[in-house]
Amino acid sequence: MKLRRGDNVMILAGKDGGKTGIIERVAPKEGRVVVKGLNMAKKHVKPSRKNPQGGILDINLPLQISNVGLVCPSCGKTTRVGYAIKDKVKSRICRKCGQSVEAVTK
Repeated sequence: MKLRRGDNVMILAGKDGGKTGIIERVAPKEGRVVVKGLNMAKKHVKPSRKNPQGGILDINLPLQISNVGLVCPSCGKTTRVGYAIKDKVKSRICRKCGQSVEAVTK
């Protein structure tokens, strides 16, 4: 899994294509990510103890990982993620400009 929580990504396909957001949750086994504020859906909820009012809620739905691309913090373009090993430390790098993308996510 090359994408992590907190990464700034752009949605490449779907109804929110072209929009950017931050990854909220990653599900590596399913190959999906949840981007904050994007791919929203309405859920009709009956009244319960947790939600006594009931009504219509907005929820974030997961996206396929193949439909999102990492936005490089240094060059600002969507890019694939590569790896570089320096001094026995593995770090993620931008494939277009070669700069590290680790500093922004941590």
